Amino acid sequence: MSTANQHLQRLEQQLVELQSQLAFQEDTIQSLNQVVTRQQQQIENLNELLISQKSQLSLITDSLDGSQSPTEKPPHY
Repeated sequence: MSTANQHLQRLEQQLVELQSQLAFQEDTIQSLNQVVTRQQQQIENLNELLISQKSQLSLITDSLDGSQSPTEKPPHY
Protein backbone atom coordinates (compact mmCIF):
# COMPACT_ATOMS: atom_id res chain seq x y z
CA MET A 1 0.00 0.00 0.00
CA SER A 2 2.90 2.38 0.60
CA THR A 3 4.01 2.17 -3.04
CA ALA A 4 0.47 3.05 -4.10
CA ASN A 5 0.55 6.06 -1.73
CA GLN A 6 3.95 7.11 -3.07
CA HIS A 7 2.70 6.83 -6.63
CA LEU A 8 -0.38 8.88 -5.75
CA GLN A 9 1.79 11.52 -4.06
CA ARG A 10 4.04 11.73 -7.14
CA LEU A 11 0.99 12.16 -9.37
CA GLU A 12 -0.36 14.89 -7.09
CA GLN A 13 3.04 16.64 -7.12
CA GLN A 14 3.20 16.45 -10.90
CA LEU A 15 -0.32 17.84 -11.14
CA VAL A 16 0.57 20.75 -8.86
CA GLU A 17 3.70 21.45 -10.93
CA LEU A 18 1.71 21.37 -14.17
CA GLN A 19 -0.90 23.73 -12.72
CA SER A 20 1.87 26.08 -11.61
CA GLN A 21 3.49 26.01 -15.06
CA LEU A 22 0.14 26.66 -16.71
CA ALA A 23 -0.54 29.65 -14.47
CA PHE A 24 2.92 31.04 -15.23
CA GLN A 25 2.43 30.55 -18.98
CA GLU A 26 -0.99 32.22 -18.90
CA ASP A 27 0.53 35.21 -17.10
CA THR A 28 3.37 35.38 -19.62
CA ILE A 29 0.98 35.21 -22.57
CA GLN A 30 -1.14 38.00 -21.07
CA SER A 31 1.96 40.18 -20.55
CA LEU A 32 3.18 39.54 -24.10
CA ASN A 33 -0.26 40.33 -25.49
CA GLN A 34 -0.23 43.69 -23.70
CA VAL A 35 3.21 44.47 -25.16
CA VAL A 36 2.12 43.53 -28.68
CA THR A 37 -1.06 45.60 -28.35
CA ARG A 38 0.92 48.63 -27.15
CA GLN A 39 3.47 48.23 -29.97
CA GLN A 40 0.71 47.98 -32.56
CA GLN A 41 -0.79 51.24 -31.29
CA GLN A 42 2.64 52.89 -31.49
CA ILE A 43 3.08 51.64 -35.06
CA GLU A 44 -0.31 53.05 -36.04
CA ASN A 45 0.53 56.40 -34.43
CA LEU A 46 3.88 56.53 -36.24
CA ASN A 47 2.21 55.70 -39.56
CA GLU A 48 -0.27 58.54 -39.06
CA LEU A 49 2.61 60.90 -38.23
CA LEU A 50 4.54 59.75 -41.32
CA ILE A 51 1.54 60.39 -43.56
CA SER A 52 1.13 63.84 -42.04
CA GLN A 53 4.82 64.66 -42.51
CA LYS A 54 4.74 63.47 -46.12
CA SER A 55 1.75 65.67 -46.76
CA GLN A 56 3.45 68.70 -45.21
CA LEU A 57 6.63 68.05 -47.19
CA SER A 58 4.63 67.77 -50.38
CA LEU A 59 2.95 71.11 -49.69
CA ILE A 60 6.31 72.76 -49.02
CA THR A 61 7.94 71.39 -52.16
CA ASP A 62 4.90 72.35 -54.25
CA SER A 63 5.10 75.91 -52.97
CA LEU A 64 8.77 76.28 -53.91
CA ASP A 65 9.79 77.67 -57.27
CA GLY A 66 9.97 74.78 -59.72
CA SER A 67 13.40 75.82 -60.99
CA GLN A 68 15.03 75.64 -57.57
CA SER A 69 15.21 72.36 -55.68
CA PRO A 70 15.08 72.45 -51.85
CA THR A 71 18.73 71.36 -51.68
CA GLU A 72 20.05 74.10 -54.00
CA LYS A 73 21.33 77.35 -52.57
CA PRO A 74 19.56 80.54 -53.64
CA PRO A 75 21.29 82.46 -56.50
CA HIS A 76 22.72 85.19 -54.24
CA TYR A 77 25.12 82.72 -52.54
